[in-house]
Amino acid sequence: MSDARDATTRSIAAYKALLRRALDNRPSGTRLKLAAALGTNRSFISQITNPGYPIPIPAQHLDVIFEVCHLAPAERTEFLKAYQAAHPGRTQAQGKPAQGRSLTLTLPDLGDVRRNQAMDKAILDFVASLVHYTRALDRKAKGEEESVPDEPGESQVRS
Repeated sequence: MSDARDATTRSIAAYKALLRRALDNRPSGTRLKLAAALGTNRSFISQITNPGYPIPIPAQHLDVIFEVCHLAPAERTEFLKAYQAAHPGRTQAQGKPAQGRSLTLTLPDLGDVRRNQAMDKAILDFVASLVHYTRALDRKAKGEEESVPDEPGESQVRS
């Protein structure tokens, strides 16, 4: 690997470590909320928060990450500084809040923590699939994508 590639890999690992640390200090379920907000699955969130994976975080996801993870101004500044070091010239977060809305659900208590978590995950995965499908339809309508999955989430790998 070249020195430049090594430096980029280290820079990516640095901002991912910052994001992971921030997520570790957030309430349980924040990763699932982030996956739903981005229209992705949990494995994608694992990849973008694992410093061992050199896969960069797409710039268009930054505003959503900041909003869902409730990054403090100091955390956001530190993250953006590391992100810019890893990706000079890439579009930074626009500072606009992500377009979204909240829906509160009351679910039955299944009497078991694991069963309750499984239900929560299933609902969030379903929502993420619907978001993915809707975005695919929007891209197709704009002529940006050739095909739309037959069913929501069909093209996603489940974790």
